[in-house]
Amino acid sequence: MPRHLLAALALLAAPAAAEAYTPPPPATVVVAFDRESIRPLIVEGLADMETARPVEANDPVRIASISKLVMALAALRLVDEGKVDLDRDVSDYLGWKVRSPYYPDVPVTLAQLMSHRAGLSGAADYIIPLGTSLEAKFADPASWREGVRPGGGEHPLSASETPDFAYSNLGAPLVATVLEAASGERFDRLAERLVFKPLGVRACFNWVGCGPDMAARAVVLYRHTGEVAKDSMGDLPPNCTIPVAEGQACDLESYVPGTNASIFSPQGGVRIGMMDLAKIGQALYRLDDDSPFLRPETVQRMGWAMQRTGQTAFFCNYGLHFQLIGHPNLECGGDRLFADGIPRIGHSGEAYGLQSGLWLDPKGDRGFVYFTTQVAPPEGGEDTGGFTAREKALMARALKLVGPVAAP
Repeated sequence: MPRHLLAALALLAAPAAAEAYTPPPPATVVVAFDRESIRPLIVEGLADMETARPVEANDPVRIASISKLVMALAALRLVDEGKVDLDRDVSDYLGWKVRSPYYPDVPVTLAQLMSHRAGLSGAADYIIPLGTSLEAKFADPASWREGVRPGGGEHPLSASETPDFAYSNLGAPLVATVLEAASGERFDRLAERLVFKPLGVRACFNWVGCGPDMAARAVVLYRHTGEVAKDSMGDLPPNCTIPVAEGQACDLESYVPGTNASIFSPQGGVRIGMMDLAKIGQALYRLDDDSPFLRPETVQRMGWAMQRTGQTAFFCNYGLHFQLIGHPNLECGGDRLFADGIPRIGHSGEAYGLQSGLWLDPKGDRGFVYFTTQVAPPEGGEDTGGFTAREKALMARALKLVGPVAAP
């Protein structure tokens, strides 16, 4: 038998080399938008590794602190309805005193809370389950920063600098509860009426009101180790999806608005797909176009509320739950997400192995929303701010996919 034929037969008889297993990429979606259009740029990975279900562009995901921006829009629309005043003592709405024990004579306002300048502690636990007292939480000195006056010092360094900024998730439950007390509406229904429904968006807080069809498309959040962190089957309806005190029934029908809106996780509990989140970004673009969504004077208030915080890392420019990043004249460590040097407004998100963002160029006509999962926590732990290499690489891909900005 010829040698070349023997060699061929030997190859056929040999077992095939085992192919190296390549795990799927983390669930990631990036969507671009402008005033008129929305288009997915990157959609990859598995929404659920147990069922091997691929993620889709509008699968609902917990967007973490971008939820605060949604809450801010609801608050500003209540301002337009004349139901809340950003500068009024929140105690007037709640019926009990909200005071820092270190400054018992200084009122606390929505504007302070929404700008993280109310003197609240960033280390305090912000989950207040159904059946526990919000009033007791804010009576606890551990919820406040000693020596920090709500609203800043009596003699700030300048009109544009607020050195008493400290990012705290604890303010969001109080803001949401004030909105309930002022309107008489439950916070989840308030957000639906004022934000989601007018913008044609399907979204919810803590899965309340999203419906089984959305829950079936939930993006499961995994930590970088592969461990399930949030929104696996046990976290979804018909199971209880709100924090509940031991021995307390998971019963929202008997909940009294204005008592404890922490149960809806206003600091980070919005579930929404990126195509729908982009619609909220579009609404922000249209605020300058005589949009009926917010009155011009309210939009103006949003603008001048954006102030320097006195920090030098990440949250350098912030106001009313809107963040400014990438400004070339306002040096800030950790806020360079995009390599094109264009300043952007929006909000970042980070929790349960997820990082997310909604960012738009206020002087241009292009924005991005995104999330990516299985991200290792930053060295300082969650909610410390700063963009990761993963996020920067994603935005570099996104900028390349959309191409250069057209000349005016």
